[in-house]
This record gives sequence, C-alpha cells and structure tokens, in this order.
Amino acid sequence: MKEEGGRYYDVDGAPTYNIKPDGQVDWLTYSGYRRYHAECHVCHGPDGMGSTYAPALADSLKTMNFDQFSEVVVGGRQNLSNGNDRVMPSFGLNKNVMCYLDDLYVYLRARSTDALGRVRPAKRDDKSKEIADAEKACLGE
Repeated sequence: MKEEGGRYYDVDGAPTYNIKPDGQVDWLTYSGYRRYHAECHVCHGPDGMGSTYAPALADSLKTMNFDQFSEVVVGGRQNLSNGNDRVMPSFGLNKNVMCYLDDLYVYLRARSTDALGRVRPAKRDDKSKEIADAEKACLGE
C-alpha cells in the first residue's frame, strides 16, 4: 500500500482504505461513508447492503475494480430483462458524487472486504491539505 497526501493506493494504483487496528479510518473512508449515506443509500440500502430494487454494492465491489465502478457511476447502467428492470442513473454531472468518487469507492471497498462494519466510523484521520485542496478545486471554490 502506498500513501500520498492522505490518500492510500493498492499495488495496482487503485484507491483503497487504511483502517488501523484500533478502528481509526483514513479520511476517504470516513468521507465515503458520509457521501454514500447522502447520495446512494436511498437505492442501494444502508451500508451498501442492497435493497429490493438495487444491488448490494458491498457485494458488487468484491469483483468490480475502480475503473468499472467509475464507469457505472459516471455513465449509469440499464439492466432490462425478464420484467426485473434496473436502472442506475448517471451521476456524471453531480459534483456531490463526482468530487467524492474515490471516497465512495474506498468506503464500499472496505465494506466489501468486511474491513469496516455496518457502523459509522468512530475515529478518523483528519482531512489532509492535499485532499482539502482537491475538493475545493473540484467544487469550484
């Protein structure tokens, strides 16, 4: 695992989580929890566990890499078959999602590996200057 400015990356260069033995999470995991519950849980259920009309993202990320995840979030997806129609809208123009795409992925990745339970993280790292600057730039501040 590699760290750059408060962000963590796996050996393939994909964003990943860093959860310490005492349960303290990195900023992106914490932010991803908050963003997920603001934008995604209405359809995908609390803590990425799915619902009757949207899949459990905690399961989807067991096989979905960052590029695949990004493609679906940005472009949306339609699965129309056997009367069980599922449509994921595009979030490509939603800054509340796009500016936090890494955060969402990191949180769901932690959920998919059971590194993070179904609770709000109790302890977190502070937001790094690099992360704060990138957020401001993305949001146009």
